Amino acid sequence: MTRVALIEARIAARAEVARDICVFEIEAAGAAPLPAIEAGAHVDVHVNGFVRQYSLLDGPSLAPRRYRIAVLRAASSRGGSEAMHAQLREDSALLISAPRNNFPLRLDSPSSVLVAGGIGITPLMSMAAALHASGARFALHYCARSKNRMAFADELQRAPFAHAVHLYPNDEAQSAFDSEAVLASQPAGAHLYVCGPQGFMDHVLGIARAAGWDESRLHHEYFQPAAVAPTSGGDRAFELIAVRSGKRITVAAAETALQALTRCGIEVPSSCEQGVCGSCLTPVLEGIVDHRDSFLTLQEKVRNEAFLPCCSRAHGDVLTVDL
Repeated sequence: MTRVALIEARIAARAEVARDICVFEIEAAGAAPLPAIEAGAHVDVHVNGFVRQYSLLDGPSLAPRRYRIAVLRAASSRGGSEAMHAQLREDSALLISAPRNNFPLRLDSPSSVLVAGGIGITPLMSMAAALHASGARFALHYCARSKNRMAFADELQRAPFAHAVHLYPNDEAQSAFDSEAVLASQPAGAHLYVCGPQGFMDHVLGIARAAGWDESRLHHEYFQPAAVAPTSGGDRAFELIAVRSGKRITVAAAETALQALTRCGIEVPSSCEQGVCGSCLTPVLEGIVDHRDSFLTLQEKVRNEAFLPCCSRAHGDVLTVDL
């Protein structure tokens, strides 16, 4: 299976910054410099067989000395965040990918509104720094269950753009985020960036769509798979035609299309294998996709031009792909 190129790295520093949230500072293990950072970018972190995606906290840099990431120890952890918290200490070795950006920032819009739920603040911190540096108009709205879970409240309130930061800890009675009012106050052509738990993002994006915001101005990022309603009777087998390879492959009900392709000797780049990172995005030539990923936008799914074989399947009996 083809993987993205990895960088040997080490933990340079670690700090507990809020309840169940730890910040890790990562530097290259060798002499080679770390690749440049864009606002909204993330890295894949490989630890003990787990691969997880974490946003880079700091603003754009052509020559970063270190990367900073924040890891929430989730109650529903599938092992990745628990391993990070339990095993990584200062000087621990790990592998990371070069930064990739599935959540790019537009600096040319008349205004940007950044809305974070919980640990979803991480990519928006780098965006706020970039918007401030460019002189762009923006506001950052940061919601969390309680003040002691707001990992970066103090850092943001000391930032040069603190005037644009609004905090909403749910345990404070006077604090309530009114998404309708915030979005209604934005000028025409403003862009919305939202990151956080799926239910939180669905709510904010739903408010924006109901208010007439075009999909081209709505931006979001998942770092765990979106909930997918189970199919009646479970998954079913289907045929995958790989045109360039000249192969017709049966994808069993109990395997993914990515596993079937690999089994038949067709290598597809992959990383998270959960429909989040987009590494395995594959062009679709014929057939209707049962999209189950959190990477493609609604518009991209409707166009039916590509799918993620790590999680998505065929609605019909056959799916033809450009592989």
